[in-house]
Amino acid sequence: MPVPHDLLADLHVTADAFQALIDKDQTLHALHKEYNAKDKEVLAAESNGTSDDVVNRLRKERLLIKDKIERVIHAPGA
Repeated sequence: MPVPHDLLADLHVTADAFQALIDKDQTLHALHKEYNAKDKEVLAAESNGTSDDVVNRLRKERLLIKDKIERVIHAPGA
Protein backbone atom coordinates (compact mmCIF):
# COMPACT_ATOMS: atom_id res chain seq x y z
CA MET A 1 0.00 0.00 0.00
CA PRO A 2 1.48 3.37 -1.00
CA VAL A 3 2.27 5.82 1.77
CA PRO A 4 2.68 9.60 1.57
CA HIS A 5 6.23 10.83 1.13
CA ASP A 6 7.70 12.36 4.31
CA LEU A 7 8.73 15.79 3.09
CA LEU A 8 9.80 17.10 6.51
CA ALA A 9 12.16 14.17 7.06
CA ASP A 10 13.80 14.87 3.69
CA LEU A 11 14.15 18.54 4.55
CA HIS A 12 15.53 17.81 8.02
CA VAL A 13 13.11 20.23 9.62
CA THR A 14 10.49 19.86 12.33
CA ALA A 15 6.81 20.41 11.66
CA ASP A 16 6.82 23.48 13.91
CA ALA A 17 9.85 25.02 12.21
CA PHE A 18 8.38 24.33 8.77
CA GLN A 19 5.06 25.85 9.75
CA ALA A 20 6.84 28.98 10.97
CA LEU A 21 8.59 29.26 7.60
CA ILE A 22 5.34 28.77 5.70
CA ASP A 23 3.65 31.44 7.80
CA LYS A 24 6.34 33.96 6.78
CA ASP A 25 6.72 33.06 3.11
CA GLN A 26 3.76 32.89 0.72
CA THR A 27 5.90 31.35 -2.02
CA LEU A 28 6.89 28.52 0.30
CA HIS A 29 3.26 28.12 1.33
CA ALA A 30 2.22 27.79 -2.32
CA LEU A 31 5.01 25.30 -3.04
CA HIS A 32 3.94 23.22 -0.06
CA LYS A 33 0.35 23.10 -1.31
CA GLU A 34 1.61 22.16 -4.77
CA TYR A 35 3.81 19.43 -3.26
CA ASN A 36 0.93 17.97 -1.25
CA ALA A 37 -1.31 17.91 -4.32
CA LYS A 38 1.38 16.17 -6.38
CA ASP A 39 2.01 13.67 -3.57
CA LYS A 40 -1.70 12.79 -3.64
CA GLU A 41 -1.46 12.28 -7.41
CA VAL A 42 1.51 9.95 -6.94
CA LEU A 43 -0.31 7.96 -4.26
CA ALA A 44 -3.41 7.64 -6.42
CA ALA A 45 -1.36 6.52 -9.41
CA GLU A 46 0.52 3.96 -7.33
CA SER A 47 -2.75 2.63 -5.90
CA ASN A 48 -4.77 2.27 -9.07
CA GLY A 49 -2.33 0.43 -11.30
CA THR A 50 -1.25 3.39 -13.41
CA SER A 51 1.63 2.56 -15.75
CA ASP A 52 5.15 2.77 -14.38
CA ASP A 53 6.03 5.51 -16.87
CA VAL A 54 3.26 7.76 -15.55
CA VAL A 55 4.07 6.99 -11.90
CA ASN A 56 7.74 7.78 -12.51
CA ARG A 57 6.86 11.05 -14.26
CA LEU A 58 4.68 12.08 -11.32
CA ARG A 59 7.43 11.18 -8.86
CA LYS A 60 9.92 13.31 -10.82
CA GLU A 61 7.48 16.23 -10.80
CA ARG A 62 7.08 15.83 -7.03
CA LEU A 63 10.87 15.76 -6.64
CA LEU A 64 11.23 18.99 -8.62
CA ILE A 65 8.77 20.70 -6.28
CA LYS A 66 10.65 19.35 -3.25
CA ASP A 67 13.89 20.73 -4.70
CA LYS A 68 12.28 24.18 -5.03
CA ILE A 69 11.15 23.98 -1.40
CA GLU A 70 14.67 23.00 -0.31
CA ARG A 71 16.16 25.98 -2.14
CA VAL A 72 13.76 28.32 -0.31
CA ILE A 73 14.34 26.77 3.12
CA HIS A 74 18.07 26.32 2.88
CA ALA A 75 18.85 29.49 0.94
CA PRO A 76 21.78 31.53 2.24
CA GLY A 77 20.46 33.90 4.86
CA ALA A 78 17.25 31.92 5.35
